[in-house]
Amino acid sequence: MNIWERLLKIPRALIFLLIGIAVFFPLLFKFTLPLNILKPVQDVYDFIEALPEGTPVILSFDYSPDVLPECYPISLVLAKHLAKKKLRIYIMTLYPAGTGFALDVYNKIIKEYGLKEREDIVFLGYFPSIAATILGIGEDIKNVFKSDYFGYPFDKIPAFNGVKNYSDIKLAISISGAAIPESWMVYANGRYGANVAAGVTAVMAAQLYPYYRSKQFIGLIGGMRGAAEYEKLLRAYDLATKGMNSISLANFVMVFLVILGNIAFFMQRRTKK
Repeated sequence: MNIWERLLKIPRALIFLLIGIAVFFPLLFKFTLPLNILKPVQDVYDFIEALPEGTPVILSFDYSPDVLPECYPISLVLAKHLAKKKLRIYIMTLYPAGTGFALDVYNKIIKEYGLKEREDIVFLGYFPSIAATILGIGEDIKNVFKSDYFGYPFDKIPAFNGVKNYSDIKLAISISGAAIPESWMVYANGRYGANVAAGVTAVMAAQLYPYYRSKQFIGLIGGMRGAAEYEKLLRAYDLATKGMNSISLANFVMVFLVILGNIAFFMQRRTKK
């Protein structure tokens, strides 16, 4: 048996082992691979960078556990950027399953950046009616939020001082694996001219790019790659960078094996002739 025949008979178990190593290696060892920043991601970053300290921003966790691997890293890196810029962060969700993820990020950001609850950051919890909530914020925010998630009265929350509607809230970001960012775009941007950005799964990003090109979204963060790009911009390498490294290495191993298999096939056929 020559070397080409041996290559064509590589055991499947060995291939699975190589893919497994390629997936797990980046999770165990810290390193970064080259990654270009796409303009939709850069636009979100630049917009937030330009906001003055203390500007109110809504961060809406509109997703469920099935899209957690892509949406959670986006949520976390965006929350870090908002906290780093010392903006007033209003965390909420229009998806019932998003409450736990929102609360988790809320607690992490407070601990990591030493934010003051209800002054620098507010957790508003889940609101069931998507259209009514988004439109209500456009009229008067105090008509929508009577208290925060923990029952603290709206009128006593310092983070809402001087804030009435989208004229004061300079950016609303919806993170989702469904069509909820489009609701923010239609009702908040279309009706009130609010600045809206979206962080979505890679599948959803393709659907929203036309709205970004028409400037209905100020920017888009698409999937694991988008989150990794944002981590690179923020120099806060975390979950998305590790995930992208795993995906990239696994793809490299698969492509290498396909090329090697094809070379072995043609070389073996040539040898027989």
